[in-house]
Amino acid sequence: MHPEVVSDGPGDCPKCGMPLEQVPGLGPVDDSHANAEIRQLSLKFWLGLFLSLPVLAVAMAPMLGLSPEAWIPRSISRWVELVLATVVVFGTGGGFFVKGARSLRGWNLNMFTLIAMGVGAAYLYSAVAVLWPGLFPASFRHHDEVELYFEAAAIITVLVNLGQLLEAKARRRTGQAIQALIGLAAKSATLLKPDGKEEEVDIEDLHPGDRLQVRPGEKIPVDGIILEGGSTIDESMLTGEPLPVRKQAGDAVVGATINQTGSFVMEARKVGADTMLSQIVRLVAEAQRSRAPIQKTADRVAAWFVPAVLVAAILTFSAWAVWGPQPALALGLVNAVSVLIIACPCALGLATPVSIMVGVGRAAQAGILIKDAEAIETTGKIDTLVMDKTGTLTAGKPSVTDFETSGAEEAEALAAANALERHSEHPLARAIVAFAAERGSDSPALENFEATPGGGVSASIGDAHWHLGSRMFLKSHGASFPVALVTANERHQREAKTSVWLAKGEEAVALFAISDAVKESTPAAIETLHGLGIRLIMATGDQETTARAVAEPLKIDEIHAGLSPEDKIRLIRELKASGRRVAMAGDGINDAPALAEADLGIAMGTGTDVAIESAHLTLVKGDLRGVAHAITASKAVMRNIRQNLFFAFFYNAAGIPLAAGALYPLTGHLLNPMIAGAAMSLSSVSVITNALRLRKMRLG
Repeated sequence: MHPEVVSDGPGDCPKCGMPLEQVPGLGPVDDSHANAEIRQLSLKFWLGLFLSLPVLAVAMAPMLGLSPEAWIPRSISRWVELVLATVVVFGTGGGFFVKGARSLRGWNLNMFTLIAMGVGAAYLYSAVAVLWPGLFPASFRHHDEVELYFEAAAIITVLVNLGQLLEAKARRRTGQAIQALIGLAAKSATLLKPDGKEEEVDIEDLHPGDRLQVRPGEKIPVDGIILEGGSTIDESMLTGEPLPVRKQAGDAVVGATINQTGSFVMEARKVGADTMLSQIVRLVAEAQRSRAPIQKTADRVAAWFVPAVLVAAILTFSAWAVWGPQPALALGLVNAVSVLIIACPCALGLATPVSIMVGVGRAAQAGILIKDAEAIETTGKIDTLVMDKTGTLTAGKPSVTDFETSGAEEAEALAAANALERHSEHPLARAIVAFAAERGSDSPALENFEATPGGGVSASIGDAHWHLGSRMFLKSHGASFPVALVTANERHQREAKTSVWLAKGEEAVALFAISDAVKESTPAAIETLHGLGIRLIMATGDQETTARAVAEPLKIDEIHAGLSPEDKIRLIRELKASGRRVAMAGDGINDAPALAEADLGIAMGTGTDVAIESAHLTLVKGDLRGVAHAITASKAVMRNIRQNLFFAFFYNAAGIPLAAGALYPLTGHLLNPMIAGAAMSLSSVSVITNALRLRKMRLG
């Protein structure tokens, strides 16, 4: 439960005493230790229960009107209780004392501190009463006999073991989402050799550039691009969407998705730890180990809670010793033990981490990758969403619809643009390169290449210096604009097309008009986000006419066009300064600074790696509906955490007065330490059970 605690092998956390969990994504998952832990706890529980029942029967028989002395003398039964309780307490519960002693040495007080002290006090008191009864004064005696509490020590040990067993099983279930992701990876692939022969190889033996044959029904082995053929692909493991996606030559495919109907040849692009699935596993693992801000509050409470419980136990014993009825000291000890046991903060330590683990895993199954636990808490609080246009609102697959020149040969201008844009990752650049390829254009060699994020690119080709990018970018380099191209640009803007300008020296010589259709899912996503009370703002580097042509039909609240990356950061800061909780959604390199600056950066999974690394949250499918789903998930997880903290803290804290005997003056009854032990275990189990409900939360 403490991310900073890392070990090379299995063991117990030196801070909280809980078993360490293997970090998913850092090598093969080894369930053997977890399974061995469950088997060991199961053996301890059943053995302890078997040996504790006779002790419980002897202790409880008088309360039921039975006389155990009819079949076993009291002088013998006390020794039987001692022997059986010793085996239970130290044989099946010895680990509690080891962890309790370790917590005292490092002063990391935790649940095992209280368990060891409570069980130890009840056992030690009873053992001394059997071995040296003469040491006790009359005030400790009831009917001329010192009361024994072996049954409390034994049954509490059994109950704690039961709680640990249930927790171990539940913890294994909390990681099922990520284990399922790891298990999705293909194990082998069909490699096409240069001579055309096929060979079955392990995934670990693949390299970028390998040609692979994928047949119907097979898992796609690694990330790559289709070279020949086509098919429909089931990408539900990435996006959560059940409908298959049609793919053909030139389209990207992702490893672990399932080929359905067709057969195709693909080229491996990313293998091993670079694949999308590996990145998902890594991101989910890191998020599950991170701590939400609300956890800091729980940590501060826990740091004071255990010392406060120790003080409460001492005060309870003292109060009963001074003002309690006879045998006052014995009753004081019993009540102090009950306080120590019922207030164990195990559930408090589990309250936040288990909800984070289950919630992050469930979100990943829906195609929402959460970078850390803080992002979960932040997502549900956002009230403003700033969105880039290309690749966020639109499909991010732009194509050149018009190419016009003035003052330069068409072939020369197209070749220069092709060479310049081959060095850019921007979707508009890819559209120009694809257009040039269709025209059979050359790609001459460049010199002095320079890229300006959010502006454009420049380079020398032969004796000429070329600039390609936005109109503002060309103006910054002193370019002039022919009337014919300006007129064409105005027409393209009215048609919601983006213009990319090309200048030779200080004169604009060509204009590319690029169209990028709005995603089919965008209108519904905008409507849903408005329904959640989110203010929607478009922030794009495109010209205002084009931006408005896209934004106004979608009923976006604000439009900011012609922005550079610095302008987007400034906009984010202004919104934050006005008290807004701002999320930024984008997919390009030029969006990365704004993604990092926002309270919540949301990257489209279809975008660049830089944008994804800068963001706090990634939508694998690149669908804005994922933002609404993420908000729903955030609110569900935070609600679950608050419920768990209530169960853990207020439930245990409310039990302390009962354990201390607050109701004794009214009812004449005390809380049996065994009941306190059962309540402590049930509080932990209730926390885990509540967290596991998140596995079935509806996100859309």
